[in-house]
Amino acid sequence: MALYEHVFLARQDVTSQQVESMIETYKGVIEENGGRIEKTEMWGVKSLAYRIRKNRKAHFTLLNIDAPPAALAEMERQMRISEDVLRFLTIRVETLEAEPSAMMQKRDRDERKDRERGRRRDDDGFGGGDRGDRPERGDRPERAERGNPNEEN
Repeated sequence: MALYEHVFLARQDVTSQQVESMIETYKGVIEENGGRIEKTEMWGVKSLAYRIRKNRKAHFTLLNIDAPPAALAEMERQMRISEDVLRFLTIRVETLEAEPSAMMQKRDRDERKDRERGRRRDDDGFGGGDRGDRPERGDRPERAERGNPNEEN
């Protein structure tokens, strides 16, 4: 059997549960025709480079498939019929990647950076914490004592 990486884009207004049911439907088509899906990754809703059928965003999903060409042809036929699928792309590969795809690695890296930024913000005092380099408001001279730069003396 041949190995394929298949990515499809579903409309942004379908829910995540509907995308999962679409995956199950296509998985059933592949399995009925003697293949199997090795890995499924839902990349989430992402912006499109250009509008496709009036949609600016779409649910991206990756399927790693080990199936005969006839099974893949049937799945693609059903995707063409579906109004919820905006685009799909299938590529034949020599081996299927076992580790997370580049998109999932990027998401993990971005989430880790966000967590570190939050921790660093609290440590650096940017989170509204103690500002040891500034006096308390009570220790500052009153505005009248400081003088107003806009007033003429």
